[in-house]
Amino acid sequence: MNTTEKINAAKGLDDLYPVFNEARYTAGWHKKRRSLWKEPATEFTPRHWSYAEAYAALEKASQWIDTELAERRNLLMFNPVGDNDYDTVRTLVSAYQMIKPNEHARAHRHTPNALRLVLDAGPGLFTVVNGVKIPMIPGDVLLTPGGCWHSHYNEGADTACWIDFLDVPLVHRLEPMFYEEHPDVYQTVAEEPVAHPYWFKRADIDAALDEAAPDENGVCRHLLASAEHMLTMDLTCIRMPAGARIGPQRDTASRIFAVTKGAGTFASGDQSFAFKRGDVFAAPGWARHEITAAEDCDLFEVNDRPALDKLGFYIREAWEG
Repeated sequence: MNTTEKINAAKGLDDLYPVFNEARYTAGWHKKRRSLWKEPATEFTPRHWSYAEAYAALEKASQWIDTELAERRNLLMFNPVGDNDYDTVRTLVSAYQMIKPNEHARAHRHTPNALRLVLDAGPGLFTVVNGVKIPMIPGDVLLTPGGCWHSHYNEGADTACWIDFLDVPLVHRLEPMFYEEHPDVYQTVAEEPVAHPYWFKRADIDAALDEAAPDENGVCRHLLASAEHMLTMDLTCIRMPAGARIGPQRDTASRIFAVTKGAGTFASGDQSFAFKRGDVFAAPGWARHEITAAEDCDLFEVNDRPALDKLGFYIREAWEG
């Protein structure tokens, strides 16, 4: 019998359900799981990762993994949801990456947008983005917009480490993923500018934070002018004097924070994490959280609010006690 004949032959709903399933229908009154709920819900939880721990792990791994064996020597910070071993929050991933002296991380390009926050580096570390050579100096933020060729070089004597942030999980979910390795492995350097829209220098960030008006808690913020190139992410530099607090707050944006200076605590629900320079912590969407500075702190925040804004999905809830 065809589907229509099976439907007509049904003696009751229990006869219809297997026919629906065979024809790839779901009866809205007989779903396996809810499709709507009262407020955002996620299995992703607030997390914290230690830079000291990650650095030691990458240093140890470098005995056996170099940039010839692994295109990138990095440690992804993942949220333990199901079999996930990649996503930091639902739409973003963060990773510590290490490059040793005289190593070259070869060129590739991909759909996802990427950026880097440099933690530790000596002279001779640089990235090349579409032929533009940009130094990688501690505290700098460097952009790699989707589709740009990019590679990294360490021609100095010091081991370098930075934090990568990418919107790969968002691309995974929307599925427009493209990836390509550079046919020549090495990029040709066509330009060595002293300034570039992809390069946010720590000195300029510090100057902007010095001039920023503090909020009622003394917290200063500086939104990097990256919107033209990072369409799915906001990048914000934050300065907190000792004793200052952010939150408690929650909204539908997912957030990853990196610590560039100082120490403090990150709390959400019944969890509390102590952080220090180089550490990373994450608050998934709708996770109420607060940050308290134990000493003068500088933080770097990456969130997915621009993507939510474009879709009309960004909602902020004021703390009500």
